[in-house]
Amino acid sequence: MPAKMQFCFIFLLCGLLICKGVIVDTVSSDVKLKNVDRTVNIASQLVRITSKITLQNDGKSPLRNFLVAVEASQKSNLAFIGAKDSNNRELRLMDTTVKGYDNARFWRVELKEGVGAGSTAVFTVESVYTKALQPYPTSVTQQEDQLVKYIGNLYVYSPYPIASQKTTVVMTTKNVESFTKLKPFTQQDGNIIYGPYTNVGPFSEKELSVHYKNNSPFLTVTRVERLIEVSHWGNIAVEEVIEIVHSGAKLKGPFSRYDYQQDHHSGPASVRSYKTLLPASASDVYYRDTNGNISTSNMKVKKDSVELDLRPRYPLFGGWKTHYTLGYNVPSYEYLFSSGNDFLLKMRVIDHIFDDMQVDEVITKIILPEGSSNIKLNLPYPVTRLPDSLHYTYLDTKGRPVITFKKENVVENHIQDFQLRYTFPRLLMLQEPLLVVGFLHALFLLVIIYVRLDFSIHKAEHPHKD
Repeated sequence: MPAKMQFCFIFLLCGLLICKGVIVDTVSSDVKLKNVDRTVNIASQLVRITSKITLQNDGKSPLRNFLVAVEASQKSNLAFIGAKDSNNRELRLMDTTVKGYDNARFWRVELKEGVGAGSTAVFTVESVYTKALQPYPTSVTQQEDQLVKYIGNLYVYSPYPIASQKTTVVMTTKNVESFTKLKPFTQQDGNIIYGPYTNVGPFSEKELSVHYKNNSPFLTVTRVERLIEVSHWGNIAVEEVIEIVHSGAKLKGPFSRYDYQQDHHSGPASVRSYKTLLPASASDVYYRDTNGNISTSNMKVKKDSVELDLRPRYPLFGGWKTHYTLGYNVPSYEYLFSSGNDFLLKMRVIDHIFDDMQVDEVITKIILPEGSSNIKLNLPYPVTRLPDSLHYTYLDTKGRPVITFKKENVVENHIQDFQLRYTFPRLLMLQEPLLVVGFLHALFLLVIIYVRLDFSIHKAEHPHKD
């Protein structure tokens, strides 16, 4: 193939990859990780991995980005990944690929300030994994503790060589059935410290297995449908329909409510209640299921939030489910901003449902006032945008626009604000009052006509006076 044709082919291929949003990177030989101090927190139902990385640039030019990777065995459980520099500033991560490692997942970390030639810099990478802890055994009796097993990578999975690395596994329990024993390691205060290991090559993998007691709440929100209805009359109504399942070890044998109430150590892995946090300005809060209002819940107003202690009608054991509706109102001036006929709505994609929450699916619906147009949605992370629709309520003529999007595998790190811009002519605010006035006017007019007109067929005859 002539050189000119080869150049055209490569240029065309690169153009197609850019159009499809695919970025291809190569691993720079100038980058080395001088030290990695990693913490694997498996104390709750989530696995949180935080790596403090000391990066060294052995090249002759400033380093503008570097790569982070997740091994193939863990990428399906990854819910969130983020990076910060030494000044605690968020760094932008872009999905990318590396030739020859199609099974792994890579991100390019864009640096705010380049790392100079021959210099080092410190960065922190945090990742959160859901459903990475498996109950083992898979079922327990009402009196038994829950044991879970974590299987991960003993080494830091990185495309760069690592001069020295250390891993600390945090469990906050001393009841460990078994764990991987690769020297050097120490066990102290419920933690296992591995390393330091020196001169670890790129993409190194070795199984790390820990089997231990974990009675923390294993609650999974299988679905949340969050409805936000915006009114320009000073109020925003929020309602959530939530489905929850206990995803821990299933209950083996019968359930005794008598033993559960008499013995506080009964059902150690069950969930009696949990705390939900709402905005500090939330009012008119209601909490109900299919049977009606649940009055056993408690609400505490704090300085920066409203804390709800939600207690289902029955305790949740492994495999048990519950379904409820939670709603409240907030003043629109805290979340809705305007300039002329242009409006900006800034609210959370999802609220804090409970500590260390994991949510399979969140569907957020935003109902705007009738007549809204030029709608533009800006989100802090990728979501699936669903088709727009219309919502009809009292005094609507054309229907209210409904913006809908979906996000899967959600954790607390996803509690971030979306921005929705739209145009709404302020004169349309008079539409509903005028419709009410017009309806009452027409009603009164019909009553007047009905009273004053005589619709009888025969008129009454009056006797003549002599």
